[in-house]
Amino acid sequence: MRVPDAWKNPLAISGTVIVVLWLLVTVFAPWLAPFDPLAQESARLLAPNGTNWFGTDALGRDVFSRVIAGTRTSIPVAMILVVISLLFGTVLGAVAGFLGTAVDEVIMRVTDVVLAFPSIILAMVIAAALGPSLMNAVIALLLVSWPQYTRISRSLVISLRSSEFVIAGRLMGSGVFTSLRRDIAPNVASPMLVLAAADFGSAILLLSGLSFLGLGAVPPAPEWGSMVSDGTSNFSAWWIAAFPGLAIFTIVVGVNFMGDAMRDALDPRSNGRLS
Repeated sequence: MRVPDAWKNPLAISGTVIVVLWLLVTVFAPWLAPFDPLAQESARLLAPNGTNWFGTDALGRDVFSRVIAGTRTSIPVAMILVVISLLFGTVLGAVAGFLGTAVDEVIMRVTDVVLAFPSIILAMVIAAALGPSLMNAVIALLLVSWPQYTRISRSLVISLRSSEFVIAGRLMGSGVFTSLRRDIAPNVASPMLVLAAADFGSAILLLSGLSFLGLGAVPPAPEWGSMVSDGTSNFSAWWIAAFPGLAIFTIVVGVNFMGDAMRDALDPRSNGRLS
C-alpha cells in the first residue's frame, strides 16, 4: 500500500518527528520557557550555560525562552498564511479553469502579473509600503502566495472538466459550483494539499526573512527572523543568531521531508522518490 510504504521511509519518519515536536513546543511554549522572553533576567551576552541554555542576548533576555516563545509566532502565522493562500488560490483557479472564456483570461492575467516578480522582492515592496508589523508582513505574503495555487488548480481543473463523470453530472443538471464541489474538488484536493505542505516551509522562510529585514514582527516580540537579525550586530555572541536560525532550519527541513512523503503517498506516479 502506498501510504504505509511512503511513511516508512526514514526521512519521512524523521521529518514527521521534527514537525510534531515543534508543534508540541508551540502548544506548550508558556510552560517550557524557563524565563519571560521579554524580561531582562540575566547579564548581557552570556554564553550558553547551565542556567541560560542558549545564552542571553544584548539586552540580557534568555535566548532559549525567546526561541521557544517564537514558535507561537512563526509556526501558527505560517500555517494561517498557507491555509488562506491555499483556499483562495485553489478556488480562484478552479473557477478560472472550469468557466474558461473571459473569466479565465482576467484571472490568469492577474496571476501572471504577480508571478512575474520574485515573491520575496514583491513581498518586501508591499511590506515596506504598508509599514513594519507582523500583520502587514502577513498581508504582503498573502498577496504574493496565492498565484501558484491558482495556476496549478486551474491546470488540474482543465484536465478534469472534460472527464466523462464531470460531463455526466452536467448533463444531469449539476450547476457550475455543484460540479466543482462534488466532482472536481475531491480530485484536486490531494495534489493541492501536497503543494501546501511543501509551501509551509517556504512560508516560514519568507516570514522570517521579512522580520530579519525589519519588515515583519516588531521588537521586542520574539520572532525567529528578527532574533537572527539581532545576532548580526553581535558576531562574537554567535548563539544569539545561531539558535533561532537552527530552529528555522529544522522546521523547514522537517516540513520538506513530510511534504515528500505526502507526495509519494498521494501521487500514484511517484515511485519512492524520497530516499
